[in-house]
Amino acid sequence: MDQRLFYLLNMARQRVYNVADQRTESALGISVTQLGALFLIGENEGCLLKEVAHGLHLNNSALTGLTGRMAQNGLIERRPCEQDKRATRLYLTELGRSRIDAARPLVRQFNDALSDGFSDAEMQVILRFLNRLVNEF
Repeated sequence: MDQRLFYLLNMARQRVYNVADQRTESALGISVTQLGALFLIGENEGCLLKEVAHGLHLNNSALTGLTGRMAQNGLIERRPCEQDKRATRLYLTELGRSRIDAARPLVRQFNDALSDGFSDAEMQVILRFLNRLVNEF
């Protein structure tokens, strides 16, 4: 069994991301990154572009391209901020909301597949480990 933790984390992240991206593209016609953006915008309707960039860990130029494609595909609307005309606020369209609703069972299935074969106690250790990585690094 390979014990190179950093290598395994990197390989696992890449494989999980690729599978998730293929499944969301196939089932919903959007990328997993677009789905993540939809979930973030849905949780904070009217959020600023920079808030989504922070939530997805993307730089502003990458997010500008992402939201441009999402707006072009009718998933979101970009509107100028009332308080700061230089800033942009993001809102879901009905199509964007329908993609979130359609994604919920897919996300559940994916999480179930990731946890399959692990006991509740093992899952608690895995979750503690992953949360530690997210919060401390």
